[in-house]
Amino acid sequence: MIHRRILSFAFSLSTLSVFALAPGSSAPDFKGTDSNGVNHTLSQYRGKYVVLEWANKGCPYDQKHYLSGNMESLQREWTAKGVVWLSVISSAPGEQGHVTAAEENQYLKMMKAVPTAALLDPDGTIGHLYQAKTTPHIFVIDPQGKLIYQGAIDDKPTTDQADIKTARNYLNDALTAAMAGKPVPVASTRPYGCSVKYKD
Repeated sequence: MIHRRILSFAFSLSTLSVFALAPGSSAPDFKGTDSNGVNHTLSQYRGKYVVLEWANKGCPYDQKHYLSGNMESLQREWTAKGVVWLSVISSAPGEQGHVTAAEENQYLKMMKAVPTAALLDPDGTIGHLYQAKTTPHIFVIDPQGKLIYQGAIDDKPTTDQADIKTARNYLNDALTAAMAGKPVPVASTRPYGCSVKYKD
């Protein structure tokens, strides 16, 4: 199991020849349908901070943050402060992490997860637009529609839940600084996790 996890992480790093969208650039608008059949666009949330979180419930790196309750805690904290949190699932049919709308809703209920919505992106349209590389891969967008952070959720690229307690959480840092009117301390990092399971 450890060997497979190392290989998964190594494969993910090998795909990262370039970073995703550069912080400071305009975040691309998109249209996506969530697990309840509701359509969402980025432009409809202009005036709010938005978090995009690429997710895959079968990925051990994603499981680290969900099984520990860390991701759910972050969702509760920031949505309570008015942040829009969109989980995005770009796993293609037949690939690890692909879910139907009903399966995703059941998973969210089981994990007590509270994103604003979970967008189903089986064709990878939103994922490719943002050049999302891994699960998780985090993007933070400010109220003006500018990308202010992209990359890893924290600085502990492992599957060990115990590492969360001592990790520097880049998502928290970005939102805390930006909402206080301060520069984001780290605007871009190398994301870690399983590669996004895009459609061939």
